[in-house]
Amino acid sequence: MTATFEPQRAALADVVAIPVTPFAGDGTVDEDAHRVLLRRLLDGGVRILTPNGNTGEFYALTPEERRTVTELTIDEVGDRAAILVGVGHDVPTAVAAARHAHEAGAQMVMVHQPVHPYVSEGGWVDYHRAIAEAVPELGVVPYIRNAALSGERLAELGEACPNVIGVKYAVPDAARFAGFARDAGLDRFVWIAGLAEPYAPSYFSAGATGFTSGLVNVAPSVSMNMIEALRSGDYPAAMKVWEQIRRFEELRAAHGSANNVTVVKEALASLGLCRRDVRAPSKVLPEAERAEVAAIAAAWSI
Repeated sequence: MTATFEPQRAALADVVAIPVTPFAGDGTVDEDAHRVLLRRLLDGGVRILTPNGNTGEFYALTPEERRTVTELTIDEVGDRAAILVGVGHDVPTAVAAARHAHEAGAQMVMVHQPVHPYVSEGGWVDYHRAIAEAVPELGVVPYIRNAALSGERLAELGEACPNVIGVKYAVPDAARFAGFARDAGLDRFVWIAGLAEPYAPSYFSAGATGFTSGLVNVAPSVSMNMIEALRSGDYPAAMKVWEQIRRFEELRAAHGSANNVTVVKEALASLGLCRRDVRAPSKVLPEAERAEVAAIAAAWSI
């Protein structure tokens, strides 16, 4: 019997939380703090998590740390949420991580955008096909940040690999997204707004049914308010949430998103939930900028 992946498809149409990876004073992964943050997300209503996403500092973790984060997340979450593990780098590394995710009990993997400087459209298909075919039991979600990629190429991948079930689309252009989704197959894939809450309303209007979030680490209720508004088609209510989170997301997006993770961890530190430490090439906020982040988090009445 061919797998339909309906439970996984349903799980993707939600707030796809990207947990941070907290670090201890000695620079190692703080597993106890990580578990506390995961429980907080679950208690806040989150039902799908992506360990080893960009907000989790995927590219700054060692292979062993990425495996630890995967196992810790699956162990802590149990059956309370679906798990979408981030994988990437070269094909053998990505395949090994995907197989490890399957063995550990994950239901899906998200394939990070290839970081090779020379990515052809055909090579993009080959890269994702190699990973998807290695784990036919798992749902596979490409993470698309390449504006030059055509929807027809994704359709080609979907035709070859039935387990490619969703797309995290992170090109900052709602009109391009609308065209891409229709060229690839609007109903064939679950479409996730990969640029989080700031882009969620415009992407939902074009066919997205889920969005990723790093902000959810800080204020789960805020992200849940937005998804509920969008599901009901209440765009004025969704935009009220947008206004509420606008400055926080502007700070994350400043300087080419240099402080994307830093601002989230600073907010968590202001709430006493984890250390503010990030790994190079990210850097902690200067003292003068920390107060604004703390004030925003405090205003959310978390």
